[in-house]
Amino acid sequence: MASIHIAKATGKVGKRVQLSGWVHRKRESGSIIFLVLRDVTGTVQVAIKKDMVDEKSWKSARETTIESSVKLNGVMKEDKRAPTGYEVEAKDFANVNISEPFPITEYQSTELLLDKRHLWLRSQKMINIMKARSHVFRYAREFLDSKGFFEVTPPIITKAGGETGADMFETDFFGSKAYLTESSQLYAETMVFSLEKVYSLVPSFRAEQSRTTKHLAEYWHLEPEMAHYDNKKSMDLQERFISHIAQKLSKDTALLSALGVDSSSLADIKPPFKKVSYEEALQALSDKGFNMKWGDDLGVEHERALTESEEKPMFIYNWPREIKPFYMPINPRDERTVLCSDLQAPHGHGEIIGGSERIWKYDDLMERMAEVEKAKGVKFNMANYQWWIELRKYGSVPHAGFGMGMERVIKWLLNLDHIRDAIPFPRMSNRLEP
Repeated sequence: MASIHIAKATGKVGKRVQLSGWVHRKRESGSIIFLVLRDVTGTVQVAIKKDMVDEKSWKSARETTIESSVKLNGVMKEDKRAPTGYEVEAKDFANVNISEPFPITEYQSTELLLDKRHLWLRSQKMINIMKARSHVFRYAREFLDSKGFFEVTPPIITKAGGETGADMFETDFFGSKAYLTESSQLYAETMVFSLEKVYSLVPSFRAEQSRTTKHLAEYWHLEPEMAHYDNKKSMDLQERFISHIAQKLSKDTALLSALGVDSSSLADIKPPFKKVSYEEALQALSDKGFNMKWGDDLGVEHERALTESEEKPMFIYNWPREIKPFYMPINPRDERTVLCSDLQAPHGHGEIIGGSERIWKYDDLMERMAEVEKAKGVKFNMANYQWWIELRKYGSVPHAGFGMGMERVIKWLLNLDHIRDAIPFPRMSNRLEP
């Protein structure tokens, strides 16, 4: 008899089933041993009765421990007293590998759970988060693929920074100075002149000392770039994109329920999203008692104040030119600003997308880069950017794009307290292991 998953086995009431999995819970009551068996599809209670199994099976059941891998067969029964309403009455039981005493017990510190991340990923909470993470990645690709995008694979090691090159991890590349990419935007832009609409989904790295609930040093970065798009058209795409992911995830009600998420709150994420200018956002913050002036960036507390009562994401658009990167074009209707937008998640979860039009004319780009050098006191190594700058000389067209941090989106969708739980092995300024 071949092993089947627990979810499939529960549909075979009254029949003999064979299961393989791990011991999630164990208790003994006289001549009966009760186990909770888990596999990727769920859990089920197993009853091993001394008078219904052979001596070898009984001995194995007595010896088994939490997180031991096991295999068994028995009869599937309905039992309202069992945690999931089903129970397997075992006929044969065997250990595949007996676990040593498991080092994670109830009420452990956050630091221990991070130190033992390789084991904590087996917890029901982390199993469900990782399932949801996989779904979000699939839904994101699914939407973009359906809209005629091509997935591209940019390099991770680069000489050019997507913004100013600051806060990048430096590495030695056969004797030359190189960096781990903070954004694949420049390479994705290259591809729009051939494929028109592209996206990359690869890791990005930020050598920032930030230790907030929404920062990672290594994260998965989704970056679409689109030829013939302006900022308005890009924002419209972002609305539909985020709505698609939320709508699809909302249908997995059992998974969301296990994580304490109301699926209806995700089902309600539909366009249009609220759109406020940076200037309007400043005024709203002033009305809430914040002392803000033009050119100030928004911190965690400002993002929370603006979005804590929102039920859907909201755009903040047309930010001051002095606090945005060199590739964003000046807004012709208000030259204090650039043509860009940030998408803020509701309930204070913070920014999840940053996007803009891209400067597509050679002279405009040279002027803007010179302006940024002067304003920020930085010096671009133009040789590292020459290939990207050259794009403007050969049939350039207006284009736009955006970058989305996958873990930030997952943190918001699942209402997680900290971004570290949205990724299997978080890398933060104070954590490099396991």
